[in-house]
Amino acid sequence: MDSDTLPFARYWGRMLEDNVEIVRRGFTATMEADWQTALATLDEEAEIHDFDIPDAGTYQGHDGWFAWLENWSESWDSWRVEDVEFREAGPDGAIALFTMIAKGGGSGLEVERSDAIVYRLENGKVVRMEYFNDQAMALQAAGLSH
Repeated sequence: MDSDTLPFARYWGRMLEDNVEIVRRGFTATMEADWQTALATLDEEAEIHDFDIPDAGTYQGHDGWFAWLENWSESWDSWRVEDVEFREAGPDGAIALFTMIAKGGGSGLEVERSDAIVYRLENGKVVRMEYFNDQAMALQAAGLSH
């Protein structure tokens, strides 16, 4: 490796790590209902796409983010996430992989599945989120599938 690429590699590594940390902070804050911290990681014009909710459309901005959380939660009596793993996904992305355990609102049945959220960031803020109820599809969307 020549001396000109080494500083760039160090910068690139820090940038990717920063994206993962921003996503981790926002995800954790959301799980803890710390809305101020969660919103601080989300761009005011962010787009949220949920591939788990049929015909969900696109949610936009902070108000859209809250609407998405509310709409998603309506289907469940209760839910929780476990085994959360955060990974870098290119120079401007990150992914959260986790186990979703939820109890159906009408049926009362408990489901356990492998969900994921793919994030794109610009200037230290999340500008796009894509929710998947299939980690393989999420990894493919993030460009991380083999």
